[in-house]
Amino acid sequence: MSMAQNNKLIAKLPTSVLHKYLKFCYFILVFLMFSCGNGTTEKTDSKNQDLEETNTMQPTEVATNKTKTILCFGDSITAGYGLDDTNDAFPALLQQKIDSLGANYTVVNSGLSGETTAGGKSRIDWILKQDISIFILELGANDGLRGVPLSETRSNLQAIIDVVKQKSEDTTIILAGMELPPNMGQDYTQEFRKMYADLAQQNQLEFIPFILKDVGGIAGLNQNDGIHPTVKGHQIVANTVWEVLEPLVNAD
Repeated sequence: MSMAQNNKLIAKLPTSVLHKYLKFCYFILVFLMFSCGNGTTEKTDSKNQDLEETNTMQPTEVATNKTKTILCFGDSITAGYGLDDTNDAFPALLQQKIDSLGANYTVVNSGLSGETTAGGKSRIDWILKQDISIFILELGANDGLRGVPLSETRSNLQAIIDVVKQKSEDTTIILAGMELPPNMGQDYTQEFRKMYADLAQQNQLEFIPFILKDVGGIAGLNQNDGIHPTVKGHQIVANTVWEVLEPLVNAD
């Protein structure tokens, strides 16, 4: 039946029947509008959820102002694992020290709990989408605790260093060394410690021999796991890093 024929047929209907027919059409129209609206809402909510999940997997802040960037690229120590407030983690404490000097630097915390050197190697390209003046590399502890072959850890750290240098020769790299507990074996722990010193020398990097100096192994400065620094422990870590960082900041 054509549209014209259908309209003629509707016109011949009694008034009471016609009113019922129009109400029915109105009900159907409203139902369809709400159905479409709900579908749109569900799709929007799904997209927002995906975005939130993506943002959760990318912990890195990006400096959006015109200051120079100091990027702390590390694991749970950098991320401030176990602290109630990440402003108590050493990268934020470094920012406080910089601000007290009135220096034109923004510290970005790119720490990721559980990160290994392999994980750092896989995400370094994304991190380097921003311009970085000073790059603090604090990775390797999780490799050591898992007994990853030192040749693999060394190779991954070197790859990260190479990528940073290729992105910008002007970026200053600070390598933060780490030490392992003695239960990992004397040979392994000694070679692990030496690996950082060798990488720093071979690549002519600024070097922090042990980022947990005066903190590692001291119960009162570590959380219950005996690994991650407390608030007071992070204050000491910040001072240790500052010993190497301050001359670079002041030299600007």
